[in-house]
Amino acid sequence: MDDAYKGKKEDKFSFGLWTVGNVGRDPFGDPSRKPIPPTRIVKKLSELGAWGINLHDNDLVPIDATRQQRNKIVREFKKALKDYGMIVPMATTNTFSHPVFKDGGFTSNDPKVRAYGLQKVMQAIDLGVELGAETYVFWGGREGAECNVAKDPIDALKRYREGLNYLCRYVRDQKYKLRFAMEAKPNEPRADMYFPTTGHYLAFIETLDFPEMVGVNPELAHEHMAGLNFHHGVAQAIEVGKLFHIDLNDQRFGRYDQDFRFGSEDYKSAFLLVRLLEDQGYDGPRHFDAHAFRTEDEKGVWDFADGCMRTYNIFKEKTARFAEDAEIQGILKEIEGKNPEFEKHLGKYSKKKAQSLKRAKFDIDAMAKPGLGYERLDQMLTELLLGMR
Repeated sequence: MDDAYKGKKEDKFSFGLWTVGNVGRDPFGDPSRKPIPPTRIVKKLSELGAWGINLHDNDLVPIDATRQQRNKIVREFKKALKDYGMIVPMATTNTFSHPVFKDGGFTSNDPKVRAYGLQKVMQAIDLGVELGAETYVFWGGREGAECNVAKDPIDALKRYREGLNYLCRYVRDQKYKLRFAMEAKPNEPRADMYFPTTGHYLAFIETLDFPEMVGVNPELAHEHMAGLNFHHGVAQAIEVGKLFHIDLNDQRFGRYDQDFRFGSEDYKSAFLLVRLLEDQGYDGPRHFDAHAFRTEDEKGVWDFADGCMRTYNIFKEKTARFAEDAEIQGILKEIEGKNPEFEKHLGKYSKKKAQSLKRAKFDIDAMAKPGLGYERLDQMLTELLLGMR
């Protein structure tokens, strides 16, 4: 395959220990491949051109590890990072796997569970910072409900806010260089999640004590599960300065959380996302939160990881080609350059401007008559993605 598309450190591609470490288990089947040790994951990803490795606390340190076991595991992992030139840009906490979290970590009705959840996250934050993480992601995998009369959703939101405010203050008290990124999901594993979309989190963040510390970590598959346009959601996060991290994968609309290889399903959506990130100068990690098919052995896992990075770079090249296509750019210039004399009526309000606009004459039938030519433009994009331009 063409090495021009191979991942490189400067691409800032990252994977999670849980992504390439996925053993092929699903709700109806046992694991189909053996676990890969974290230090081997670091080595292999580095060889493939990845830049970073992310982790939940228990991806690396078992939940029941002693302090001595924990220190040995972390010491060996840090040595692997150094030996293979990898970093940990992001860390997170598993508050969803153990049965203690069956009704949530931060939103549980039981204050003892909420207290344990906070303790676990603080310890995991310490671990993440020790490994060099500067972004901490919160995915509330169990923060939701099946029996909606069992938990007052207003109380649940207040509990979640209280937990995040507590942790923001903890980070500030410890003088950690760390910011939080919130990850939404509409459902699964709970029937109903309290923060189903990125937009829900963007609104919620502004209610926190330290909103400047908190942004979002949109995931492509999670937004597609809800039938939403992912690149629009990412654009909103960028526009308000809240895109702190991003999870890349792929997903068939309306299905369970599939976590397919990036760009493997919806080429146009993947192109639009890459174009947005590149055109806006996004300089954060490009994190692949996906995993290989259950049909694969370890070789297939590395084919999957290599494919994620190659596909992103292919779409990056397509983005450059789109920007250099004279015919496409000519159409865009024509679309965006219509009726410039009316710009004087727009923008920031003033009393004078409003009075002038109220006097303006509009022939709306004439305005509505011309076609906009979007069919032609969309076909050009299709041909470009199919390699015909």
